[in-house]
Amino acid sequence: MNIKKFIPLFLISWYHFCLAAFAVFLYRFPSYKMRGKAKKIKVIGITGTNGKTTVVHLTAKILESAGYKVASISSIKFQIGQKEWKNTLKMTMPGRFKLQRFLRQAVDVGCDYAVLEVTSEGIRQHRHRFIDFDVAVFTNLTPEHIEAHRGFENYRVAKGKLFQATKGIHIMNLDDKNIEYFLKFSANKKYAFTTGRDPFSSVHGRERVSSKLQIIKAQGCQLLNNGVKFSVNGAEFNLNLLGKFNIYNALAAICIALSQDIDLETCRAALEKIKGISGRMEIVMKEPFIVIVDYAHTPDALQKVYETFFEIFNDQKSKMICVLGSTGGGRDKWKRQEIGKIAAQYCDEIILTNEDPYDENPFSILEEIEKGFSQIPNSKFQIPNHRKILDRKKAIRMALTLANSGDVVIITGKGGEPWMCVKRGKKIPWNDREIVKQEFQK
Repeated sequence: MNIKKFIPLFLISWYHFCLAAFAVFLYRFPSYKMRGKAKKIKVIGITGTNGKTTVVHLTAKILESAGYKVASISSIKFQIGQKEWKNTLKMTMPGRFKLQRFLRQAVDVGCDYAVLEVTSEGIRQHRHRFIDFDVAVFTNLTPEHIEAHRGFENYRVAKGKLFQATKGIHIMNLDDKNIEYFLKFSANKKYAFTTGRDPFSSVHGRERVSSKLQIIKAQGCQLLNNGVKFSVNGAEFNLNLLGKFNIYNALAAICIALSQDIDLETCRAALEKIKGISGRMEIVMKEPFIVIVDYAHTPDALQKVYETFFEIFNDQKSKMICVLGSTGGGRDKWKRQEIGKIAAQYCDEIILTNEDPYDENPFSILEEIEKGFSQIPNSKFQIPNHRKILDRKKAIRMALTLANSGDVVIITGKGGEPWMCVKRGKKIPWNDREIVKQEFQK
């Protein structure tokens, strides 16, 4: 029996708040300025639906190139200075005690910055409390965790609490349709990034007049088959990161750097050294066909991944062979048919498979995704070739078998995650990238 169902929400909230208070006391307020002493570490919090992990990674690399000692937490890894270890928690934002202990360790070894992913679930459980954030960053916002938050508006409010708690610097995506909401929070300095929106229109013009909002615009954006290209204030960036969305991720990191008085040349040199990010549009194979592994597990993220390859290979006779499922058995059921609808529009071959079913019937999850195939508003539309293979390893093997020279195999949902979560709380060691290599060798 789940006892939490019978406990009032306000008592659960107070429980999490008290844990946060006890944790910061236990680890001696690591992110705060103590009386008579300078603040020892600056904390950067990055929130949004997609892109958080990439922005954490890019920001850390820029700060390191500028000569700073950096700690960071993402869904992929933990880092304190030169020490790195995998995030095996199956949790993007750790609990309060782990977070405060991490910050204490970072302070004790002399880190100048801590860069953290901040999730809506973490905020709902007060994990962000008693962390003195210097910079808050908003990447984008699309529906996710709607059932847990009981509506999109509550989900957005949760994200906004990071900005409410941060009075120093706010950095926001000017092109996101929720920008008006995030602009309303007060801060000493504000930065907004864009790839083309008119910065002087409507409310953005008024913010500009207030001199608090500095707008960083990417110009000459190009999507290449090996990365992206753009320029900022005359500085040209050539990144080894696929997809237009990675221009936005790079802009967020550049804004963070500029807010810390790091110049564009340092940003450019650091970002161009990055060859890729684990499980994020990661090219696992290039020959005889391309195999990509990506974490995309929301409709918006999935569409952007597919759009990227559709644009790159649209003029070729390449097939897109897509391996996908729906993460989080027992929750976010609304997105399953949306995912199916998106896959049906872009993929030539679809293989539906397991992605963390937890205690839910995994085959039922695949059937719900399959229902989305017939929801395309086009009378001429035909349901694509598709298969349901619960065993994810066999699904990947099938995708490789179907691929011919020049085709693209896109495996989404797990990215670099080290576990597959199944019934009764069991976690199976997992690695999509290694399975691709193993199965191809066979």
